[in-house]
Amino acid sequence: MPTLKGAAERAGELRAELNRHNRLYYVLAQSQISDAEYDELMRELRAIESEHPELAAPDSPTQRVGASPSPEFAEVVHPVPLLSLSNVSTEEELAAWHRRVCELLDIDGFEMVCELKIDGLAVALTYEDGVLVRGATRGDGERGEDVTANLRTIRTVPLRLEGDDFPSLLEARGEVFFPGSAFDRYNKERLADDLPAYVNPRNAASGSLRQLDSRETARRPLDTLIYSIGRAEGGPAPRTHWKRLEALTRWGFKTNPWARRASTLAEVVTHYRTAEDARPGLDYGIDGLVVKVDDIGYQERLGHVGREPRWATAYKFPPEQVTTLLKEIRVNVGRTGALTPYAIFEPPVHVGGVMVHQASLHNEQDIRRKGIRHGICVVVQRAGDVIPQVVGPVGGATEESDYTLPERCPACDEPVRRDESEAVVRCVNARCPAQFVRLVEHFASRGAMDIEGLGEKLAVVLFEEGLVADVADILTLKYRRDTLVALERMGEKSADNLLDGIEKAKARPLSRLILGLGILHVGGEVAELITRRFGSLGDLRKASGEGSLAETLLEIDGIGPRIAASVAGWFDHPGNRKIIQKLRSAGVDPIAETSQETGDLPLAGKRFVVTGRLQHLSRAEAQARIKLLGGSVTSSVSGRTDFLVAGADPGSKLDAARRLGVNVLDEEEFLALVSEHEGELA
Repeated sequence: MPTLKGAAERAGELRAELNRHNRLYYVLAQSQISDAEYDELMRELRAIESEHPELAAPDSPTQRVGASPSPEFAEVVHPVPLLSLSNVSTEEELAAWHRRVCELLDIDGFEMVCELKIDGLAVALTYEDGVLVRGATRGDGERGEDVTANLRTIRTVPLRLEGDDFPSLLEARGEVFFPGSAFDRYNKERLADDLPAYVNPRNAASGSLRQLDSRETARRPLDTLIYSIGRAEGGPAPRTHWKRLEALTRWGFKTNPWARRASTLAEVVTHYRTAEDARPGLDYGIDGLVVKVDDIGYQERLGHVGREPRWATAYKFPPEQVTTLLKEIRVNVGRTGALTPYAIFEPPVHVGGVMVHQASLHNEQDIRRKGIRHGICVVVQRAGDVIPQVVGPVGGATEESDYTLPERCPACDEPVRRDESEAVVRCVNARCPAQFVRLVEHFASRGAMDIEGLGEKLAVVLFEEGLVADVADILTLKYRRDTLVALERMGEKSADNLLDGIEKAKARPLSRLILGLGILHVGGEVAELITRRFGSLGDLRKASGEGSLAETLLEIDGIGPRIAASVAGWFDHPGNRKIIQKLRSAGVDPIAETSQETGDLPLAGKRFVVTGRLQHLSRAEAQARIKLLGGSVTSSVSGRTDFLVAGADPGSKLDAARRLGVNVLDEEEFLALVSEHEGELA
């Protein structure tokens, strides 16, 4: 029997050897040992870790098999936001982007890097001292989901970096994708097990990465391609994007060997055409070419506008087009009362890898101009490879259509009103059921309050049963649990899951609550702008009561008269003011995270991990109270963690905290700590 020291040394040797062979096989497509030899090394390592559990390490190849089901995915705040890319679709638009960059930098030209735009799921991988500590989805760019356990199962994700020249803190960014060669085979297996097939490889990748049981993720053939460094501290990172790709490859990541360099727009266009020709033979989907400024110093000077970097753009491929029969035109009533026509196709068609059954027709004028009518064959495409769109009749329009929207709302049969300034036909009945159901669905959506399980069907039931009359009533459903349980297809488990999701929603940021209210013309970016100016719902209501809200909103860069009038009008309505009061009474009154400098707050600089079941508040509420006091919340315990808040059944995180000497607080100690500091701020 080897000593503990001997076992630790041998385990280290085995981990290094197995990780090396993993990289050779999965990243470099090389093999130096047989499967039997590999299995023997793995069995020896498992035996050591089983005999000495304290020797188990996060970078061990044994961690790739997956862990027990997770009850939820924790929220991850990206220190550096994952921005979206602007798009160009013609050489003229590409030239305009190039010209803007030159003008902003006051130069005549610059070096560029061209990469394939992969149709996958964006992820951020964080390494501390070379060891993977967290993996997160992109989410909305500001916040994603912690899917570390699932990402560990992907063979091309290094658990420990190669070499010794990497920064002590490194965030690598890339795409997770489901190889096309395995997609059809995997769907056949799902159908054989009476499971629904995935629509396309991207949905398969997304569904696989969000499995609560990472052992299920481990059984799926996910792959990765890493394309950038999002954050690097404690060591130098190369100062060109090309050199960064080389460094990422050297450190053990799988990068795309297709990448090309370009000095001129003509070279970019050549690479674009080469990529378009190569598209059918690739084992993953692409929808264009990403063109980036190579010099990192230039990137930093250019910065970003809104949610898009100025130093990169996506040169998109033309959308795929197909033809089918437009069977009929129906009308949807949205949450703001707008009547939107949409087309029903017979038969449904595959467009860009997605089965399309219907598509929005935008508005009455667009239908007439395109000559669209019932019973004709039409050309269908996915705009930007995303949104289904009717281009027009096959062969082009021969005459203008005579289509008109109905004079009465199809949901409530009340007369509609035409708003010529916006080319919109709108139902103005405040009690229209379609509007309310859409508003509830919007309020609960992932981008807003993110209440899992509250979709359109349940929203209809809640409305018809009289359980909710406005969105604030959703937050009081915990007092109607017995009624919820009695609903058809609900039951105790579904009801409790819904109520748990509602409790978590109370800790959502102010911007997402403002978005969820469904105010006309207020999207995610406008909600963020409002949040930066007003610290709370109370501040907004106060400004409205003083009659200064519209004027104050107009002072915000990015908000014009139409948006200002819409927001001010919403807060001026007595019924809406009542909703705000009901939300606050239900414990929903978030303070903007940006309303205070965290450096002046009591828990500034302190890092917390919250684990286990808490009795007096949800995990999301605990995390929100930490953030309001200036602290930060992470998902994994490390040497940098200051406090572990441990509820019931804390799992391995408690063991890790004790091993690393991290301060452990039970729920009562945590509540005493935050209450004391909250009292200081009162």
